[in-house]
Amino acid sequence: VQLQASGGGLVQAGGSLRLSCAASGRTISSWSMGWFRQAPGKEREFVAAISRSGARTYYADSVKGRFTVSRDNAKNTVYLQMNSLKPEDTAVYYCAADTLMGWGNNLQGAKERYDLWGQGTQVTVSS
Repeated sequence: VQLQASGGGLVQAGGSLRLSCAASGRTISSWSMGWFRQAPGKEREFVAAISRSGARTYYADSVKGRFTVSRDNAKNTVYLQMNSLKPEDTAVYYCAADTLMGWGNNLQGAKERYDLWGQGTQVTVSS
């Protein structure tokens, strides 16, 4: 199973990007999924998570109201719509799958909960 994030790029502050995370090898419909990011010199941090059906979501306070996580299980893809981007959103963004533990509300913010990680995509926000 592979997860591949895409959609990153360079955008001005206030702009928008939509990231995609496509899975290959098996369906992701039974997994909770998450987005994380890592800026240079910093630890990887949680951004957003979505339950397997998409009915439940959870966000980091820093992105709440600006980012929206969604999924299309028919396309085996998870999305992260990022609006009102700020320079501090600059990071490599990773998608990840929680294949074992199921939805745990705010527990989905812990990176240890995720056991399958994709390659990242760079997001750079200029001021």
